[in-house]
Amino acid sequence: MKTIIYQSESPERLDKFLNLELTDFSRSQIQKLIKEGFILVNGQTTNNHYGLKQGDKIIIRKTELEQEEKILIEPEIIQEADDYLIINKPAGLIVHPTEGLKEKTLTDYLKERYPEIAQVGDDPLRPGLVHRLDKDVSGLMILARNQKMFMHLKEQFQNRTIEKKYLALVHGQVLNDHDIINFPLKRSKLSGKMVSKPKGEAGKDSITEFDIKQRFVNYTFLDVNLKTGRSHQIRAHLQAYGHPLVGDKLYKNKKLKVKIELNRIFLHSYYLSFTDLAGEIQTFEQPLPDQLNDILKKLT
Repeated sequence: MKTIIYQSESPERLDKFLNLELTDFSRSQIQKLIKEGFILVNGQTTNNHYGLKQGDKIIIRKTELEQEEKILIEPEIIQEADDYLIINKPAGLIVHPTEGLKEKTLTDYLKERYPEIAQVGDDPLRPGLVHRLDKDVSGLMILARNQKMFMHLKEQFQNRTIEKKYLALVHGQVLNDHDIINFPLKRSKLSGKMVSKPKGEAGKDSITEFDIKQRFVNYTFLDVNLKTGRSHQIRAHLQAYGHPLVGDKLYKNKKLKVKIELNRIFLHSYYLSFTDLAGEIQTFEQPLPDQLNDILKKLT
């Protein structure tokens, strides 16, 4: 069960608000849950058109939030080494299981194709994983095939010696050609989102660096260098910076007029560099998916 307190002073339709909060579910699925009484407001069943008021308590019976089982969206194997795998994760593929999830995940695929990975890592639900990408984000990931490589990669992530770069399209024209966002991040107890805190306030140290690749009339194309690996870091940082990612339904500005309809987030992990067990630097690059590249062409 999940509880959310509606904090905005402006009223908003219940189904529209939950469409931003429950990003793994379509609006029609949310409307069905409301209709069937699985979502309560102030302890009472209601309808999709209910206008939320500040202080309203929304209760989501999480055990009932189950999606129909879907066919696995398979990742592309970029390199199959003895100690690690490099994959290109497509948008729409969830990396590891969560409570109540029936959808097949990346780790399901890995355990079927590479059974040895099931014994690798610190968490049986996240075998071989030393980092992750959000469901609606695409791009390069590295996975360990044995415990020695897992610990080797984990140390590199902790020491921030692994280099990860992303391509991102954000709303608005970013003024600075180069900048570093270093807002501390902390997870909200009310919404579950990562919240950027002012300097000096409690939060995990988080650093995101970017360079401008191209400016458009209402958008900016960025090359983002992730210095720390907090959950939702790029998404939360860019929203706090005033330029949320195109396609991000969770970390966006409510007054923003969305002109590009996108069923994913315009964020792609295109560059990955690390040191293997032999001490050699391995570097991989992966171009933008066609869907995102087509959007850039239309903006040009």
